[in-house]
Amino acid sequence: MSIDSNEIIKTAKLAKLNIKESDKDNITHRIAEILNLVDQMQSIDTSNIKPMANSHDAYQILRADEAIIPNNPTQKRDEIQLCAPSIDKGLYLVPKVID
Repeated sequence: MSIDSNEIIKTAKLAKLNIKESDKDNITHRIAEILNLVDQMQSIDTSNIKPMANSHDAYQILRADEAIIPNNPTQKRDEIQLCAPSIDKGLYLVPKVID
């Protein structure tokens, strides 16, 4: 498939992209190379090639989702919150986002 600079300008306008006049030829050449590569890939006979494995076919063995209740929940919370930048009475303090 071939493409010319007029098609590049038209497509850029539709995509609301600003292309400098000095970059127009370079972009046209690069896109033409990509389209040639796509044409090459489409011309390859893949009828005897099995599809690749799909991640949706796989499954993952997970551990049981069980709550772990510590002996002293307040102490465990305090240990976890040591790395928090700001806390007050066991609550995380975060910056105000909405005025």
